[in-house]
Amino acid sequence: MPRFAQCLIATLTLLYSQQAYAIDRYEFDKGHSHILFLVNHLGFSNMLGIFNDYEGSFQFDPENPQASFVDVTLHPKGIHTTSDILDTVLQGENFFNTSAYPDIHFVSDKVKVTGDHTGELSGNLTMLGKTQPLTLHVTFNKAGYHPVTNLYVAGFSAKADLNRSDFGMAYLIPMVADRVHIEIEVEAIDTNRKDAEKLKH
Repeated sequence: MPRFAQCLIATLTLLYSQQAYAIDRYEFDKGHSHILFLVNHLGFSNMLGIFNDYEGSFQFDPENPQASFVDVTLHPKGIHTTSDILDTVLQGENFFNTSAYPDIHFVSDKVKVTGDHTGELSGNLTMLGKTQPLTLHVTFNKAGYHPVTNLYVAGFSAKADLNRSDFGMAYLIPMVADRVHIEIEVEAIDTNRKDAEKLKH
């Protein structure tokens, strides 16, 4: 085998090995991920909204979940409910005030393992210029190669609760509840393995 080919194979092998041992970085598969919020309306029902516009990534190692890290930015202009009128109202000064505060940012700082597939992801949420602690109760659903795309995918479910008044959003409390429930469903693509596969071909 020519020396150049040997060097190339050795380099690719080294790079792939480094990727395998590095904590994996994941990007959201937005077609199969959902960030929802529910808030009680007059005691009659729980109104549901969805954040359609967001970006970010996370690091995850199932063998060492305490080393996981999440950094996500939500853009509340992308909120969608069942009412176009409500979507517009939520952008105003009484709620998300998106002209002054276009982003909501969450960054994690601690992971506590609570079970074989569960954990608590704690961090700081910044909204409307105020930062408050937030803990997500997370379930690790599954990780493996996708049968259609052949990409390595990890899936998670998460829940959290917060008081919107802690961020200065107190309009219409208690008619519209202070307490907001968050539900998250995530499928995410392992970018380390994706890049390593590209190097092999």
